[in-house]
Amino acid sequence: MPNLFSPIINAFKIEELRRKIFITAIIIVIYRLAAHIPVGGVDLPALQALFQSNQFLGLLDIFSGGTLVNFSIISLGLNPYINASIIMQLLTMVFPALEALSKEGEQGRQQINQYTRYLTVPLAILQAVGMFTLLRNQGIVLDGSPLSILAIIITMTAGTVFTMWLGELITEYGVGNGISLLIFAGIVARAPIALVQTASITDTQQMINLLIFAVFGLAVTAGIVFINEGRRQILVQYARRFVGGREVGGASTYLPLRINQAGVIPIIFAVSLVLVPSFGGQYLSQVSQPGLQSLGRWLVANFQVDSIIYNLTYFFLVLGFTYFYTAVIFNPVKISDELKKSGAFIAGIRPGTATAAYLNYILTRITLAGAIFLGVVAILPGVASQITGITTLVIGGTGLLIVVSVVMDTAKQFESKLVESSYERFLK
Repeated sequence: MPNLFSPIINAFKIEELRRKIFITAIIIVIYRLAAHIPVGGVDLPALQALFQSNQFLGLLDIFSGGTLVNFSIISLGLNPYINASIIMQLLTMVFPALEALSKEGEQGRQQINQYTRYLTVPLAILQAVGMFTLLRNQGIVLDGSPLSILAIIITMTAGTVFTMWLGELITEYGVGNGISLLIFAGIVARAPIALVQTASITDTQQMINLLIFAVFGLAVTAGIVFINEGRRQILVQYARRFVGGREVGGASTYLPLRINQAGVIPIIFAVSLVLVPSFGGQYLSQVSQPGLQSLGRWLVANFQVDSIIYNLTYFFLVLGFTYFYTAVIFNPVKISDELKKSGAFIAGIRPGTATAAYLNYILTRITLAGAIFLGVVAILPGVASQITGITTLVIGGTGLLIVVSVVMDTAKQFESKLVESSYERFLK
């Protein structure tokens, strides 16, 4: 046991790490306090009743850490910033000017980050308008005057900017990636509520179901760790050449191809689309045209989280987006050109086009394993809930994947900081 807690104990002995940990903890506390400050002009009891009766909104509330059901000033969370980041990544692949900017080192990345911040504001305004429209259609908004509407939209947009600023403060002055840690804190904040709700279970069958659910959770967690750490190592060799009368090169290394290149992004894309039929169906079911009403009722009935159509659609959307996003962030032709310029080659494969084709061949096959895993992770919590009948512990595949991934990444950064501090003390 002393070896288990020794990294934490050693971290508090180092002044810099101790300061970073305290800053991170204080910012997370501020974030969670802001999550309980409600926006004015909304009937909160009616809003909570709506979230309890709507499975989709309930899942979104779990993902937001309870900010939506409280309709807090940060109820939009970091969703606009995440969407802006994804859009900027896609635009970087489309526009040569942005691609060239991304290659300019730290200055270029800072400029792209600034563009991402600018894009976050209009996206937050659009999402705030959409949230207000949904609440107004449900009769939850108490005051529909233009001034009240403007105040709600400005408050929600400012909350997103404030949350984004907190995340960047953690990244700069704390430990780990600030944006990921805030999302992690929001998801984990729902765990005590779920545990309290589940603690009331006394039925023997329900206790057995709870154990089954726990086994599912442990299996998914182990799978996430295994897939995230999974690599296909491709042997890369450097050609021997003579420079100044000396022979250089001839060394070999490995090009690691991750099984899950896309991370959690495909699930976020898929969630955004799989919710559209249900929300669209709710809107169509209220129109006066009978045919559209029937279509709306069919969409609402068949795109519930426990339906087969919903889960199959969700699964195949994750598969498709995994391949799409992997193609966006990993370019075999570009990697092949860089290997060729550096005098490196893959053993048995000709440089250039043949190397690009080989990398694409390998990537397509290992991505299939990662895509199927992400699809299973996305739908497994809902399936487990249907099998066991326990709905209070459903975090969602996205939430579980984010929690495990953030813990692993933060632990690696924490360990690297400890090693760095140890070297600095040794050099002194």
